[in-house]
Amino acid sequence: MTEDAGPPRTFKSLLRWATTPPQAWGVYLLALLLIWLISFYAGTLKPKKTPDASPPTVTAPKT
Repeated sequence: MTEDAGPPRTFKSLLRWATTPPQAWGVYLLALLLIWLISFYAGTLKPKKTPDASPPTVTAPKT
């Protein structure tokens, strides 16, 4: 009673599996969701403020 797992999966076979019609829709939707989540997360980050980036103080003009 031996179970043969077959040859190990390669990147090429995984790519071929992911581009067949039923799986391709899932891979596409998963990629869209991942891109949306990353961009949403990046949009919620607050930029770091450095002392050099602050605008100069406003002074009254000399007359």
